[in-house]
Amino acid sequence: MRIHRDHASLPAAARGASVAIGNFDGVHRGHREVIRVAADHARALGRPLGVITFEPHPREVLNPAEAPARLTPLRRKARILRDLGVEHLYVLRFDARLMRVPAAAFVNEILVGELGVAAVTTGRDFRFGHKRQGDVALLAALAAGHGIPVSAVDPVTFEGDVCSSTAIRAALAEGRIAHANAILGYPYELDGVVRPGDRRGRTLGFPTANVHPLARRPMLPAHGVYAVKAGLRRGGGTVWHPAVANLGRRPTFDGKGTLLEVHLLEGGGDLYGERLRVAFLERLRGEEKFSSIEALRAQIARDCERARAVHALIPA
Repeated sequence: MRIHRDHASLPAAARGASVAIGNFDGVHRGHREVIRVAADHARALGRPLGVITFEPHPREVLNPAEAPARLTPLRRKARILRDLGVEHLYVLRFDARLMRVPAAAFVNEILVGELGVAAVTTGRDFRFGHKRQGDVALLAALAAGHGIPVSAVDPVTFEGDVCSSTAIRAALAEGRIAHANAILGYPYELDGVVRPGDRRGRTLGFPTANVHPLARRPMLPAHGVYAVKAGLRRGGGTVWHPAVANLGRRPTFDGKGTLLEVHLLEGGGDLYGERLRVAFLERLRGEEKFSSIEALRAQIARDCERARAVHALIPA
């Protein structure tokens, strides 16, 4: 997949794609339906499949104090899109200039002039242009003047919830990992670098990797203990290890900052400086304060056994 940030001088091979447009934070089931329809158009027209997204998230520019935490930083979003078969990712920088572009100019100058799109697919609630003045009906009318078809995809639902980034954030904040993962269509991940900690896990007999998330504003699930998969970069790919993680403040030790500590169930050696992917599978329990180190150690042992039981149910 090619990632394009300069759209004024795109190579010919990057123009003329059937594109899906949106923020696609999470690339969840609803987003995937939009991309699937765009892919159908790409095949029918004999054109490449592209995705247009915005960085940073528009709400981070328009109202930073109220902007939602990110489910998928650009690097992870790009990885998921690549795996879905997207050939071109067009990253539009959302800044003061783009914010002022009128709806008609967005279509005429960017979609047609810079990208030369062949077809456009969006969600039904897509808005664009200065002060969000453009909707799907206006997009279709403007694009029709250039002979470009526009498709609007209805929301996808799961167990009564519309598949949305908002619903996923709410489920994660409540520790409902299974529900969040079902809406996403894959296990929710945090990506970070392993940094030295205070080695308390080692003294308890359960050494942990202290993972510092790389995303600037990551969406953290509810505090607690989780069965997770830990992914390490090896040979150009990712090797996954069964693991258990604690996300929280460690109240038994009067901790103040939130930490993500990952214990590989099969051992992993010295991971300092490594980049670690942490995929959340199931919440085992909430965060607790224990009366003694011995009680904590016994509970960690039980957590590890429960995590092993979760991993045993996962197909190899």
